Amino acid sequence: MRAGAAGPRLVLATRNLGKVREIAAIYSHLNVVWLSLADYPGIGEVAEAGATYAENATAKARAAAVATGLVALSDDSGVEVDALGGAPGVRSARFAGTGATDAERNARILALLEDVPEARRTARYRAIVAVALPAGPVRVFEGVCEGRIARAPRGTGGFGYDPIFVPAGEARTIGEIPPDVKNRISHRARALQAAEGYVIDVLRLPREDRRDKPPNNRGAGRATGAWRGDG
Repeated sequence: MRAGAAGPRLVLATRNLGKVREIAAIYSHLNVVWLSLADYPGIGEVAEAGATYAENATAKARAAAVATGLVALSDDSGVEVDALGGAPGVRSARFAGTGATDAERNARILALLEDVPEARRTARYRAIVAVALPAGPVRVFEGVCEGRIARAPRGTGGFGYDPIFVPAGEARTIGEIPPDVKNRISHRARALQAAEGYVIDVLRLPREDRRDKPPNNRGAGRATGAWRGDG
């Protein structure tokens, strides 16, 4: 697993290697040893059975923190298409059925929007990041990236719905933009930026590690940093 210099360990409650690489890149300035559930094969998957992103992210982070005894970070995210009444939303990973590929999920969205004009193809990516202590509260943070759905997949970068999602202010899909740009404007980047100060505090990292850089807005959304803990 990718790691910084010797420092506190932080476990990412996922086996999605694309997501692991993305989170580690966004937080690359933090002196943290990165672990994921791939480092703990005995830990089972937590079903995403919640009605909200926050419920799913909280459940995954709490389970990983309890199982490993480490601070754990998880996220749950999805794409919300206005012409589909906000779907697929929290069901984004399961929208084309269990076991569907990213390409199949993208194809389903595009088929449903086949006759929808450009003006009504607005959408947003939303992410909730949860940070859990082994014996303490879980705090959650939100990031949103506004945009629209393209007519066809473009680009090979990223994962999930990235090849069909065009951020506001961009002509390219997230699948086409360089990773360093995505890691400034994406929904996950915004949620992680909002969570950064809390992560630094609970890992007892030096405060100078904090970048304190606001998200690159460019019309692409917002991040909120309220610590909405569940106790």
